[in-house]
Amino acid sequence: MNSTQKRTRMIMLFMVAAVMLFSFAGAVDFAKVSAPIVRLINSILYPLLAIVGAGGSIYCITLGVKYAKAEEPQEREKAKTHLKNAIVGFVLIFILIAALTILLPQLSEWMEQTKNSEEFVGFTPTPTKKP
Repeated sequence: MNSTQKRTRMIMLFMVAAVMLFSFAGAVDFAKVSAPIVRLINSILYPLLAIVGAGGSIYCITLGVKYAKAEEPQEREKAKTHLKNAIVGFVLIFILIAALTILLPQLSEWMEQTKNSEEFVGFTPTPTKKP
């Protein structure tokens, strides 16, 4: 991993930690934070499905052709393994995208319901009075 990737991961980790810290301190309203993220995910979901579907199909066809053209048993077994892995990954991506599509509205609703509930009162720090 190069330094740019490490730096990017550290920045993202810091951002997640900051959001979690501020949310527990009561400084972040999750409705304001989550609304743009939910809109972004909803806007890119179907183009992402099309891109992943087209790319995955082309990749699986290419691996299938390599498997069909393989003459030696070692090449054939290697191509077969690659094809199986690609199909499993392809199916897994579609399952995860479908789960995201199904669960995102429910998670948003849950977040709205728990925003003002008594469940998270223990996470909000209360000011203490000094004697």
